[in-house]
Amino acid sequence: MNAVLVYMTAGDKAEAARIGHTLVEEKLAACANVLDGMTSIYRWEGEICEDAEVVLIAKTVDALAPALTERVKALHSYDCPCVVTLPVSGGNAAFLDWIAEQTS
Repeated sequence: MNAVLVYMTAGDKAEAARIGHTLVEEKLAACANVLDGMTSIYRWEGEICEDAEVVLIAKTVDALAPALTERVKALHSYDCPCVVTLPVSGGNAAFLDWIAEQTS
């Protein structure tokens, strides 16, 4: 199984933590990092917006990314949450094995 990182954003730290806890509890992710204090500038419904957001990064395996994405969409307050999967091309083999163990 190949490890992947799933990058997400949330409206606040509490929402990001709630989603992260759920993903780890349900073994959809081995770990979730909550990074507070981000500013997002984006276009939504024809207008440019600037808002405070929180980054959530989940470490999982590629086979679980689709289920993780669907779970985040169900848990998230946004109509169209950012959930993107990024491949991991290498790293500490023991850590990558740990990700696989925690999600199986």
